[in-house]
Order: sequence, then structure tokens, then C-alpha cells
Amino acid sequence: MPQSTQTPTHIPFLNLRAAYAAQRAALDTAVSRALASGWYILGAEVAAFETEFAAAMAAPHCVGVASGTDAVLLGLRALGVGPGDEVITVAHTAVATVAAVELAGATPVLVDVTPDTATLDPAQLPAAITPRTRAVVPVHLYGHPADLDPILAIARQHGLWVLEDCAQAHGARYRGRPVGSFGDAAAFSFYPTKNLGALGDGGAVLTPHADVAERLRALRQYGWQERYVSQVPGYNSRLDELQAALLRAKLPHLPEMNAARRRLAAAYGAALAG
Repeated sequence: MPQSTQTPTHIPFLNLRAAYAAQRAALDTAVSRALASGWYILGAEVAAFETEFAAAMAAPHCVGVASGTDAVLLGLRALGVGPGDEVITVAHTAVATVAAVELAGATPVLVDVTPDTATLDPAQLPAAITPRTRAVVPVHLYGHPADLDPILAIARQHGLWVLEDCAQAHGARYRGRPVGSFGDAAAFSFYPTKNLGALGDGGAVLTPHADVAERLRALRQYGWQERYVSQVPGYNSRLDELQAALLRAKLPHLPEMNAARRRLAAAYGAALAG
């Protein structure tokens, strides 16, 4: 029987050219506005995006940083996590979650996920807590929220911080509220393939605590409390003006972009089930 010479169809996971073409006018305008400003680091675009993203995610404070990994790292540092501490998170997550814990000087303690959601199994938490445990990092994976009610209850019972890893869950909701608005801090990534993606690296940390937000702003810029005066060891981890401008252009379209992803997922689910 003759062998088929037909080339298999390659469908990209995400077509960034098509995504740009769909919003080209708004993105080009955002780029031009940022370039024409003459101010490219921590200017008006970053400040405006922080305000707009915080409002969209129902969080009081937003601090833009250089990447999603940095968002987890700086979030943990701002909560006081450091050497000698343990941080509980899931084994099933991107390497960045665990890398950030180690970069903070803490020890990651991995627990399993539930088979139906692939997110942190709250039943695994109590056995993982030790006198050195300082924080829990539930990961909202593939856009599916972790079961936050029992996670938060256990964490509060033991006096632990909760940092939500929302790198794959911009706009996801739990009990009717956006993820990222429940914990003591929440880390977001704006890597280009995320459902809210920049055209380069970027990230943000949300928090309900004004003092945590203040520490985050210091940590992202060398630990400065005032210009050129570092009070704590910090980083060079700033969301730049160009990426902030692009994210501002995309943010109003997040609900429709999420809806499009759900439609595609449903189509694949139906086809694979058949």
C-alpha cells in the first residue's frame, strides 16, 4: 500500500503575528506614545497600568516588575520570606515558581495536586507544615483557580502568608472574584504567550497591604527608599514604559481574549472526545 506523502498540519500553540495583527492599530499607537514621551523607565505608562490592572483584578495595590519569576521572588521578599524559611507550593507548576522560592533563599516544599484541577490539594497542606514554614504559594494553573477557601483557612490557622501564582490566570475568577485578590500577594507574568502578554518580559505583584506594596517598590529598584539611598538589598526589576503601554492597550480586551481561548479549548475538547 503506498505511503502518504502529505505533510502533517502544524498548528502553533499561539500565533503572535495574528495576535498583533488583530490589535495592530492600538498597539502601534501605544508604542508611538511611549517612544514620544522620552521617558522609558517607571514613568506615566507604568503608573497608569498599575492603577488599571489593580482595578481590573480588584486589588488595592499593583507594582510592576520585570518578569513573572521576579513577581514571585519580590512578592516573597516583601512578605519577609528568606533564608531558613520553607515555602509550600505544588510539584506540578512551571520551574519559575520553585526557582523564585530558591532565589529568595527559602526552601521549597512540594505537595501534590488534585487530579481534577491539577492545582494544589488542600488536604496535602497540614502534613507539609513545619515550624519553618513561612508561606504557601498556590498556583492557578492553565487558567483554573486553586481551591482558595480551604488553602486560606489552613494558612491563617497556622499564621502563614499566601502568595497566589497567577502567571497563567489573568482574569480567572474564584467565587465570583478575580484570582489575585485573595492572598497577601499575587504574582502575574506578562510573557508574550500569556493570555495578557506583553511584547517582551514583564510582571506585576498585587497586594492588599500598603506596607507590602511600599517594600515591593523599594525592592524592584535596588532597595531605594529615596533616590540612590538603598535601605535593603534590592534588585533591578522594573516593568518598562514600552511594555506597560502595550499592556494598557491589551487590558480592555482581556475578557474577549479569554473567551476566545475557552472557545478553542472547547473545540479541541469536543474533537478529542469524539
